[in-house]
Amino acid sequence: MINEEGVKKSDLLPYIKQTPNKRIFGTRFYLGLYNLSNINKQKWPHNWLRNIGEEPVVFDSYASIKSKDQIKSYVASKGYFDGQVIDTTFTTNGKTDVFYNINLLPAYTIRNLHYEIADSNIQNLCYFDSVNCLIERGKPYDVDLLQAERSRFERYIRDHGFYGFSGEYISFNVDSTIGNRQVDIYYIVKDFTKIDDFNRITLVPHSMYRVKNVYIYPDFIPKNALEGGEAYLNSMDTINYRGYNFITSNENPEIKYDLIIQSLYLKPGSYFNVTNTEQSKTHLLTLKAYRLVNIFYNDYNRPQNSQSPELLIDCNIQLTLLSQQSFKIELEGTNSAGNLGGALNLIYQHKNLFHGAELFSMKLKGAYEALSQQNSKLRSTQEYGVETSLRLPKFLIPFLEKEGFIKKYNPSTTLLAAYNYQTMPFYTRTMATATFGYNWRAGDYQEHIINPLQLNIVKLPPESIDPTFAARIDSSSYLAYSYKDVMILGGNYSYIFNNQKIQKSRDYWFLRINAEASGNILALAEKLVGAKTDSTGSYNILGQPFAQYVRADFDLRYNFIINDVSSVVYRGFLGIGIPYGNSRAIPFEKQYFGGGANGIRAWQVRSLGPGSYKPDSTFLNQTADIKLEANAEYRFKLFWILEGALFLDAGNIWTYNDDPAQSGSKFILNKFYKDIAVGTGTGLRFDFKFVIGRVDLGMKLRDPAITDGSKWIIMNRPYNFKNDFTMVVGIGYPF
Repeated sequence: MINEEGVKKSDLLPYIKQTPNKRIFGTRFYLGLYNLSNINKQKWPHNWLRNIGEEPVVFDSYASIKSKDQIKSYVASKGYFDGQVIDTTFTTNGKTDVFYNINLLPAYTIRNLHYEIADSNIQNLCYFDSVNCLIERGKPYDVDLLQAERSRFERYIRDHGFYGFSGEYISFNVDSTIGNRQVDIYYIVKDFTKIDDFNRITLVPHSMYRVKNVYIYPDFIPKNALEGGEAYLNSMDTINYRGYNFITSNENPEIKYDLIIQSLYLKPGSYFNVTNTEQSKTHLLTLKAYRLVNIFYNDYNRPQNSQSPELLIDCNIQLTLLSQQSFKIELEGTNSAGNLGGALNLIYQHKNLFHGAELFSMKLKGAYEALSQQNSKLRSTQEYGVETSLRLPKFLIPFLEKEGFIKKYNPSTTLLAAYNYQTMPFYTRTMATATFGYNWRAGDYQEHIINPLQLNIVKLPPESIDPTFAARIDSSSYLAYSYKDVMILGGNYSYIFNNQKIQKSRDYWFLRINAEASGNILALAEKLVGAKTDSTGSYNILGQPFAQYVRADFDLRYNFIINDVSSVVYRGFLGIGIPYGNSRAIPFEKQYFGGGANGIRAWQVRSLGPGSYKPDSTFLNQTADIKLEANAEYRFKLFWILEGALFLDAGNIWTYNDDPAQSGSKFILNKFYKDIAVGTGTGLRFDFKFVIGRVDLGMKLRDPAITDGSKWIIMNRPYNFKNDFTMVVGIGYPF
């Protein structure tokens, strides 16, 4: 129990030496596994059960005392110097409860901050940077804040040329005797410690270091350096280019020197800067042309008669190239909303096509996917295609070619062309794609992707369409406009935010926003030239109708970590596509669908909606213009490679325009909530380290297709296992 708001219970948990055995749904699951074993036997399964289980936490009075001491030390570090921690134990029926009662008076606050800096240069920098100091007068005393300020100021000083400076020279003295529950903090920065010619320890001002030379080894081979030593380095020639020294044995550089310099934040003659050093390494690695990047400094041997007060260092940059060309054969498993399949890819890559770290890739693909829908004629799809792409480590825009922009955002340009041939059980189509776009990062968590030019040409030969399915298409104006030859010419933009840290277990957010538009330029051009429309009122380009629409969607996820074995993930999705002008429906490839392994798992993929419409089970391929979905999933580790999950899904899809052939499919603002489908279920995950397999069993709770009585199944009729339960298989987590 804590009587002050300044300290949270969650902050104290790491300092408690003994915690109860972990619980899942109120039961000590891991303790139960451990107890299934015979403690006197070492063979399987007893040793296995003990490894995956958790042994009983036996009360230890010494651990309780240590916990009390550590809690007291922690609250003191937060300014509660006179805090009291009282531990009380109650034992009944062989079980001990430990209570820690923390009595805290108001925290000590900071009255004054005094600087004691011996070095005048560092003192001037400190005063100049004092506005960024994390220690504020009037705020509660906090040791963690002092440590953060030490790290911040150390980096700040090292970014201003003080190569030999470290946090060891920074210390804080705290005077808590001034009364009124206040403290004075003395911010101390000591002089540099060195040993003089007589082996005496002396204190001298810190030296500033300027980079004299930058030596770049553009094709450094570590193995040859280890084996050859100085002979390997001496065998190379030095080329001075734009003030940088390139040391190489190749006459023609593998990577253009301008690109390497463009990636560097280091310049000859500049002061040492640790942040620029780190950013240079990161930027060079993002070129994806180097296997290793090593940056280090050594002292410059200046003449003995030099009178300069500054010290000089040389910067050495060793770059080890990746293999420039590669051939790969990939055999991969695929999962499209629960439809499992496989693909064989033949891939050729050149990572330095024009000696500027340009990544050229060509892929030949053959894929097969089994469709998991029941009571339908859909069984499998086959796909064959070729794809080529070229990634350039810069923006192909004249006014954005400045090095400053490239250093800050690390942009890239991608050109892609692809052709695919797809066979479905009810039709065959071909898709030709060409894309020109940009990608850049804004900080550690944000990414922008913009494709100002995206061209898709989709063709469905009439003779390839199943006659029964063709009749179904002709019966619906929405489907008739969806399944036809179409040209899509437009652009799109995506924004991605993801603050997940792989190395750290913490709560994190994920946000993806997509927006695209198509056909507007073509429609304007057709009107300007006075082109005529066809019998359906649509403009054609070379005999091909083009799509005109806008589309946007938002995907937001939040992962809440409960403890090291369980978490809860929330997800919300909203998407809308609006056809207009030259289109009555957005193209089939751009439409949304419901159900499946990554949606509302109580429905098979593409079998839900749109709206309250009940689809014909012969052809379950339901798509629409609007999608709204919300999911919540509780995930918990079981044992070995097994993880468990409980989930709740809700949502549906709707058409933007009314379709008489699909009654109830249109989105109506004051009625859409009546069409919300709700499902729940449980699942297992198999963590194979390199991939996560998943099996989910979903159960329908609310079916919008029910026309008589309540749409909540339990209040309407008995459950039918065949129609109301769905098992989906997937790869990876659903979201």
